[in-house]
Amino acid sequence: MSEKIPPFVVVIPARYASTRLPGKPLSTIGGVSMIRRVAQRATLAGAAQVVVAIDDERVAQELRGCEGDIVVCMTRADHASGSDRIAEAVARFGWPADTIVVNLQGDEPFAPAAGIRAVVSTLADSDAPMATLATPITSAEELFDPNAVKVVVSESGKALYFSRAPVPWPRDAFAADRETLPEGVGFLRHIGIYAYRAGFLSRFAALSRTHLEQVEALEQLRAMEHGYAIAVRESPEPFPAGIDTPADLARAEAWLAGHPDA
Repeated sequence: MSEKIPPFVVVIPARYASTRLPGKPLSTIGGVSMIRRVAQRATLAGAAQVVVAIDDERVAQELRGCEGDIVVCMTRADHASGSDRIAEAVARFGWPADTIVVNLQGDEPFAPAAGIRAVVSTLADSDAPMATLATPITSAEELFDPNAVKVVVSESGKALYFSRAPVPWPRDAFAADRETLPEGVGFLRHIGIYAYRAGFLSRFAALSRTHLEQVEALEQLRAMEHGYAIAVRESPEPFPAGIDTPADLARAEAWLAGHPDA
């Protein structure tokens, strides 16, 4: 690795009963299950330990015999978010409070190793207790897709807001045309990966769920509504979009056909 970063662990939260794509962790892409692909990505990034936090024995069975040091942690089925599920795993393992924990969501089967390491270095270099990544949006279709989460970032590199809606909203440009992206706005798609320290995760899980978190169905808004900053960095490598729906799964199959070494 060219970039020196502190040691870190990766925890992959996975929920079997996904509303938009039931049985999502076991959905296959190129004949390999999604959850297996995500775990392999975490191993390639150089994590000191990879834990898959799940709520269904069928997923545990799928991960048995996986290459690398991958540990399965069975968690409750009623967690409100992936971060809450990871907090349970952190409590189980008893990691020290300063341990850097990466939340690599279970629907990011093509997450680049450089991106996983980048979110670690972003947290290590920031005074924020939480860090995440973003990537430029290049089409109006992506901007207006509610499954593509958008993020607005301050001059200091901290998140101002996350939304499923198109933000920011260039009033005059969109009044004239919503089929193309106006130049100079710099729309960003949020990438579903986070880094935090184990101690903060414990605090996060104890926070009450917030209004905007529930309205947008975005767990990161809970941290922001309670006054915690989130550092944001653009990913050094492209992140193919995460998989939330059957249409996303079909797109992932098509993408893999054009990237057979992924």
